[in-house]
Amino acid sequence: MRSTLRSSLLAVGVAAATVAALAAVPGTASAGPPPAADPRPHPLVEVEIPGPEDGVTAGSGHTLVPARGQDAPAGRLSAAEQQADGEVAKVIDNGPSPDRLDVVVVGDGYTADELAQFHADARTKWAEIAAVEPYATYPGLFNVWTVDAVSRESGVTGDPARDTVRDTALGSYFWCGDIERLLCVDQEKVDAYVARVPDADLVLVLSNSTKYGGAGYNEPSESLGYDGIATASARNEKSGQVAVHETGHSLGRLADEYFYPGLPDYERYTGREPAESNVSGLDAAAMAARREKWHRWLGEPSPDGGTVGAYEGGGYYVTGLYRPTDGSLMRVLDRPFNLPGVEAMIAGFYRHARPVTALTPTGQTLRGHHAATIALPRLTGKAAQRLTVRWYLDGRELRSFAGRTRVRVAELGLPLLDFRTHRLSVRVEDRTPSVRDPEIARTLKSTVEWKVRL
Repeated sequence: MRSTLRSSLLAVGVAAATVAALAAVPGTASAGPPPAADPRPHPLVEVEIPGPEDGVTAGSGHTLVPARGQDAPAGRLSAAEQQADGEVAKVIDNGPSPDRLDVVVVGDGYTADELAQFHADARTKWAEIAAVEPYATYPGLFNVWTVDAVSRESGVTGDPARDTVRDTALGSYFWCGDIERLLCVDQEKVDAYVARVPDADLVLVLSNSTKYGGAGYNEPSESLGYDGIATASARNEKSGQVAVHETGHSLGRLADEYFYPGLPDYERYTGREPAESNVSGLDAAAMAARREKWHRWLGEPSPDGGTVGAYEGGGYYVTGLYRPTDGSLMRVLDRPFNLPGVEAMIAGFYRHARPVTALTPTGQTLRGHHAATIALPRLTGKAAQRLTVRWYLDGRELRSFAGRTRVRVAELGLPLLDFRTHRLSVRVEDRTPSVRDPEIARTLKSTVEWKVRL
């Protein structure tokens, strides 16, 4: 559905009732200061434009922009700056990367003397994101890394004025695509820093600014494998909400739930059923009858207010598409995800994270004096009680060991003269009521197995 916007939706106005396209050729973008001459091609990428600062909408469409950032007069880093550039720190450690969703935060417009400020900004911004459900319920599923990108100049191009030019590590700039709040970056430069982290799943670029703005690069990285990039101003109180909305696209694979009255070609949707789980061409009655999309949530009270139903308007279209609720975060800033959105976000978390980590290595055979030990992720409130732990010996459940995180081989009751090798396994499952789709529920469990013998 987004691909149709590439030719017809260059930019959208700040309010739902007032829409204006830019007076530019579709598929192009510009900023105040022209880029320096460069012989390399400038491929275009699609980004989401954040909604206005007043929060009328969470976003205001998509546009094509150069994958490269804005170049300022080039200068060389000093030896001390080069030494600090690219340093990696794991600021929140909840376990090994294969079992966790690894968030990488890279700063732009921070000089070497401002790296302490970047680290503080990264922690603050992640705290804002982590306070939103379902992030707030699943703090233990995430690792957070910082990568120091040293800029020669402090600040960001386009801030405070359109003609302001800064020499920064990632080429961040406001006024991307002639839209003041659209904050773009040089993806090639971002990737060079992200590649320093072993297993990046999600990328957040913080620009050293208090100005409202951001962008969503929501296509997965083919080379590094992360789900997407969200850009945000480091010290703007609304930018955290922009970042969470963008993760709704990248992690949750959710569609935008806002729409554009008066925009030509977006009065009515007539295409096939969208792939995203939170927009549908079916009304509530048809959805219930066919048992499709969010039919399991129909009639339930939703965190964003009201009940889950089928509200016409979504995916940018005024009619022909329905959304689950009237005002979720995928439509309006400073609102929660609706119930189908929460379910989709949890599915996204568990695409990268696992509910169990083996503390005892699985590559060796455990003997009678050994123990199999696991760790569970930290979940909040009642969610922690919904992690079920079940142990099995050669496929037979050991019911008396349920809930334990450590089992000694000597406790298994193996016969003294039994010299065979057996299989000890543990299965951990998150039985959250926030997931009703059986296909998603199957992804919320994981098994660890060891070979054991006396």
